[in-house]
Amino acid sequence: MQVRNQGEENPEQMESAEDKRLLAEMEMMKEKFAKLLLGEDMSGGGKGVSSALALSNAITNLAASVFGEQSKLEPMSPERKARWKREIGWLLSVTDYIVEFVPSQQKQKDGSSMEVMTTQQRRDLLMNIPALRKLDAMLVDTLDNFKGQHEFWYASKNASDSEKGVQRDDVKWWLPTIKVPPNGLSEETRQFILKQKESVNQVQKASMAINAQILSDMDIPESYIESLPKNGKSSLGESIYKNITDDVFDPHQFLSTMDLSSEHKVLDLKNRIEASVVIWKRKLHYKDSKASWGLALSSEKRELFEERAETILLLLKHQFPGLPQSSLEITKIQYNKDVGLSSLESYSRVLETLGNTVLSRIEDVLYADKMARDPSLAAEPPSHQAVESLPLPSKLNAYPNPEENNSDKLDSSAETPTSSMTLSDFMGWNLEPPEGDVAHASPPVQAEPVNSNAKEEEENVVTTASKSTSTFKKYLYIDKIDLSGLKSPIARH
Repeated sequence: MQVRNQGEENPEQMESAEDKRLLAEMEMMKEKFAKLLLGEDMSGGGKGVSSALALSNAITNLAASVFGEQSKLEPMSPERKARWKREIGWLLSVTDYIVEFVPSQQKQKDGSSMEVMTTQQRRDLLMNIPALRKLDAMLVDTLDNFKGQHEFWYASKNASDSEKGVQRDDVKWWLPTIKVPPNGLSEETRQFILKQKESVNQVQKASMAINAQILSDMDIPESYIESLPKNGKSSLGESIYKNITDDVFDPHQFLSTMDLSSEHKVLDLKNRIEASVVIWKRKLHYKDSKASWGLALSSEKRELFEERAETILLLLKHQFPGLPQSSLEITKIQYNKDVGLSSLESYSRVLETLGNTVLSRIEDVLYADKMARDPSLAAEPPSHQAVESLPLPSKLNAYPNPEENNSDKLDSSAETPTSSMTLSDFMGWNLEPPEGDVAHASPPVQAEPVNSNAKEEEENVVTTASKSTSTFKKYLYIDKIDLSGLKSPIARH
């Protein structure tokens, strides 16, 4: 008879525990997909939101519950990390079944070839889902890199004011304050943190670029178009319209004359300019015959003004990345019916949010180090103050009116160390222009993060084709601006 050692686990007990875990996960997965199918209407009355919006809400809610606890620059707990990996995989599995027909060669028994149509994952998903998963892994790995870091630490909530160290001069009073050695961080640790910061900065820019491209691919809802004024001048106002339509136009000079002292004012300017761009585009491309869209400008001038307005929007996007979604963006997400686009938009948005959160935590440590080395700078605010709430609420009826937004005010950002690589170099993207106007080139992503010595593999895939109904040529967001020399962004969310 075999005698079992005390403390040795019974295989039957282990199997039972594993079975219970799998059953619990299966029940959780059933609940999540039931909510998606019901459109969040648990009464089953068919009054729920669209599948696309339900999936977007599910990804947003998951990210809020998992990453909302990331108040320190430290690795995620194994439980939270496992939950994020498991549940985001469930939600993104929907995109595996969004397919399109593509031609392929099939060999016959006699050795001849015949072209047949087969299905593959839709090209925009085939390209961007692996890219976003790689950015996701890089952000989680960056947090893991701070494991065992002892040169800075966080004061406890019950510590006295004298023990708390550097006090944050902003409204994020609930975040723990950081303490560093009296003479600051060692040079080795400081360079390590700067390297992590640059890596996160690049990931944040990539997420922002993908999110902006996906939003541009979404159709503009009729409800938004019907709410627009008669012309671009009415949308912009007399003063702004005069500046944009002047013979000599400098976008940087234009922004320097605008009152951008608060988030509300910046968002209002963005809403006005986006509305004017939509108006001008409709007059140029759709030749709308409605009286309210009457032709008051020549096509050449209208196209010039549209380009100027889009340039201003790009500058605002990168100067104030902490802004909530504009009225146009909120309306697009709210009324979008494409489940694939909804998945890409929400996933890229929450990754951008996590990147901003990690970037904010890194900036806080660097600020504490700066104060320790030069206490005379204590009057200066931290260079990176994040707005760290997710950009969209989870329910359809909770979409905010941008005019009533009460989010934290934005502060000016400080410059980061100059990167030796551009975003395109970092991600391994092929930005050669496409042939014709049907498709745009999209980025394949390197296989490993920057701090890995493993061999990087390039993926050669094409991205989404423009919709046949679209009259505008699609373009990559990063084609419009050089991202290598930008200031470190204030966290967008």
